[in-house]
Formats: sequence, structure tokens, C-alpha cells
Amino acid sequence: MNSLTRTENQALAHTVLELDVNNHPGVMSHVVGLFSRRAYNVEGILVMPVGSGETSRIWLLVNEDERLDQMVKQVEKLEDVLAVRRHGAEHEVFVRLEEFFL
Repeated sequence: MNSLTRTENQALAHTVLELDVNNHPGVMSHVVGLFSRRAYNVEGILVMPVGSGETSRIWLLVNEDERLDQMVKQVEKLEDVLAVRRHGAEHEVFVRLEEFFL
């Protein structure tokens, strides 16, 4: 399989998935493992606890392709996932975070 150059990768349409999850050990592993088992690349991950820390919010930057709808359905079925929201690639969480890496 050919690896994509940075320019080619940026040309792909991206989507930001925002997940509200129960905050305990193993939740991130379950979410990311779901993508990994299906060979679905995650371009970026950001996780922060929310409020008292009983829940966390996970933002995933993923490529937009024909498998994404099915991936979202699978994520929604995970026991510790409370909610899933989709945003466009321009969602500020990754746009602002990118400033730290440039």
C-alpha cells in the first residue's frame, strides 16, 4: 500500500467525531480498538475529562469515506459511549490544536 504524502492526506475530506464517554480505565482502548480492528485510520485524538471527571469527551479526527457511517453506528453501540456527534474538519478543536505543532 502506498503511503500518502502530507499534501495528499490534507486533500482527503476529514470529519471530527465528538464522543461523550464514561471516564474509567479502558474506555479509550475500546474506542480506538474499534477503529484499529477495521483498519480505519484515526488522524488525531484529543481527550479531556468533563465536569467532575465522571465522563470524558473524546474528539477523533478521521477520514471521511464510505465506511464512516458504519463506524459511527459501531461506536454508538459501545457500552461506555454516551453520545456521538459529527462535525466538519473545520471544527475548532483540531484547528486550534494544530497551532501548537506548527
